[in-house]
Amino acid sequence: MLLLVVAVTAVAMLVLGFEMLLVLGVPALMVKEFFYGSLPDPVIVQKIVGGINHSTLLAIPFFILAAELMGDGQIARRLTSTADAFLRHFRGGSGYTAIGGSLAFGSVSGSAPATVAAMGRMVFPEMQKAGFKDKFSLGLIASSAETSLLLPPSITFIIYGWMTGTSVARLFLAGIVPGLVLALSFALLVWWEARKHGVARGEKASWRERLQSISRAKWALGMPVIILGGIYTGYFTPTEAAAASVVYAIFVESVIFRTLTLKKLFAITERAALSTAIIFILLALGGLLSYFVTLAQVPQAILTFISYIDAGPFVFLIVINVIFLVFGMFVDPNSALLILVPPLYPVAMALGIDPVHFGVIVTLNITVGMITPPFGLDLFVASSTLSKPVMLIISGIGPFIVANLATLMIITYIPPVSTFLPNLVMG
Repeated sequence: MLLLVVAVTAVAMLVLGFEMLLVLGVPALMVKEFFYGSLPDPVIVQKIVGGINHSTLLAIPFFILAAELMGDGQIARRLTSTADAFLRHFRGGSGYTAIGGSLAFGSVSGSAPATVAAMGRMVFPEMQKAGFKDKFSLGLIASSAETSLLLPPSITFIIYGWMTGTSVARLFLAGIVPGLVLALSFALLVWWEARKHGVARGEKASWRERLQSISRAKWALGMPVIILGGIYTGYFTPTEAAAASVVYAIFVESVIFRTLTLKKLFAITERAALSTAIIFILLALGGLLSYFVTLAQVPQAILTFISYIDAGPFVFLIVINVIFLVFGMFVDPNSALLILVPPLYPVAMALGIDPVHFGVIVTLNITVGMITPPFGLDLFVASSTLSKPVMLIISGIGPFIVANLATLMIITYIPPVSTFLPNLVMG
């Protein structure tokens, strides 16, 4: 009954266009009022505050700020230029540059919307010049940004790790191979599109030019070294690495590249603060909703039902993928995590699914949701950044959704793709 009340209320509010903070908060407060009226009000406040009272979450505002600094400055541009120097001579090379640039920027930002904005401004004009159709170019830019959610320092992995107690460092490692597999699937689409429409090759860069591009990007390339090297050598925690990335980005953009003024820093910090506030409000209300889900023993009810119908891990994972894919069409990624993980994670553990593997499955599902009509977030970010109609972007997104689903099936049913690297490095 409780689950029905939450679901009906949340769906109704979504359809009516309420903000996600109300979609999460109002059903939770209704549950308290009608099902747990005897709970003291201070408990509700405690659960809301407890939803964000965790040191792991400190990494989120730092990584958001670092992403804004890099996207607004030269770091993203120089990383993309390096990728372009090695890829532009292939047929459809600007498409490969979009993928390579997204991988590079995603590996230091952890934010898909920031990657869409940064890559779109730099790569879209080059893809137009090369002869790619606009709808394919826009679909590729929006989709390639998804790899940032699978590569460290993925903000989605940080939230999942906080919610479930899973090691964030192991999650970061687990996302690398799936991220590369997804990028490869997009590269195959670029290869096919370039051959089909006779897209031009770029001028081949000499090795001298390539080395010069690496030299120009050396300070930018230092960012993933700090983040990943610091974490896996044990010198930094993920939170400390996030703080170090902000300090490094400010230093490089202001002292080395000389593009960051005090006025720009204030504006960038304001944007990052607004993004952080939105996420943390959702996390706080999600903590309250998770509390009631646990109190009502929803995971146990789901597990009982699965046992009753004699469904094993294989069927459960199919159901998980369907639920997340449908949910992702209508709800932003953080809200999807906060609503679906609390009842489903305990069931996955009871069925013997590796928590790291489950985290990668959940995250890949969320990346699909970010480009799935009608409300995929990255579709609107690409539209806003490049001043293109959302429907044009949607018209070109189909092949990339298919590539995502194929990758999702591989990740779901071949667990070592996700678990091999963390097991190898961390045991």
